[in-house]
Amino acid sequence: MEYDSDKRKLFSALCHGSVFISATGISIGIPIAILLISDDPIVKENAQESLNFHLNIWLYGLIFGILTVVLIGWPLLGLLFLVSWIMPILAILQVLSNPDQSYRYPFIFRIL
Repeated sequence: MEYDSDKRKLFSALCHGSVFISATGISIGIPIAILLISDDPIVKENAQESLNFHLNIWLYGLIFGILTVVLIGWPLLGLLFLVSWIMPILAILQVLSNPDQSYRYPFIFRIL
């Protein structure tokens, strides 16, 4: 089955870019909605990967936030902030340049 390349690019980029919307549940709602409405397997894989990235960022933020009590968490939170901006940008660039392949974030736990 042939899927629309432009729609694939748009939905995949929306999934990965949703992390920039806010740190609340709204940002995770976009990939969930796209996962539920799309029938494109590449878009579904990108939505799942985006959800995994969101969950990992929240988990690491919680752990590093707790570690701020012993002061080691502050530099880790700074690093997490940088990673949470750089990795989605790389993902968006990848899915826009190669829409037939889903993006896989390195160094994350895949829950979904």
